[in-house]
Amino acid sequence: MSELTRPTSDEFAPYFGRYIDLVPDGDIVDTLTHQLGETLALLQEVTPELETYRYAPGKWSIREVVGHLIDVERVFAFRAIAIARSDGVELPSMEQDEWAGRSNAGSRSLDDLAQEWAAVRRSGLHMFDALPADAAERRGRGGGNQFTVRSLAWITAGHELWHREGLARDYLSGRGG
Repeated sequence: MSELTRPTSDEFAPYFGRYIDLVPDGDIVDTLTHQLGETLALLQEVTPELETYRYAPGKWSIREVVGHLIDVERVFAFRAIAIARSDGVELPSMEQDEWAGRSNAGSRSLDDLAQEWAAVRRSGLHMFDALPADAAERRGRGGGNQFTVRSLAWITAGHELWHREGLARDYLSGRGG
């Protein structure tokens, strides 16, 4: 099991600090595990009528937000395992709007998307939990930004919190969901 303690600011690009700052101190694998149940519970509250709701023109629907979570968790997990296995690796970027536009998340049921997200999260959990201790501080680049392996675990948790808070605030607050 690896030591995935909170990363220092030199382990990730400043942009990602907004995600890491949302994550409470503690064991990040435990945090990722608890988030799984919390996010699935939130998604179960969404009525079928709200699945395609957009809180403003040009914003993603609830289904598309979950599709984005799936894509990003896959990218962060791939970056983490690639860096863990090959220190100093350079990985491509991910243009989130391009990816969302080419996704079919908007035409899938929220239940199907939630099940896929849970499978991706569980896979990432196993990976992060099984990393050797010496992998945590290995460095690589993704999308032109430097990361350590452990920073990617924390960014994954914070990114999910960012979007879960947005779903609750912008999509479900006062809408009966």
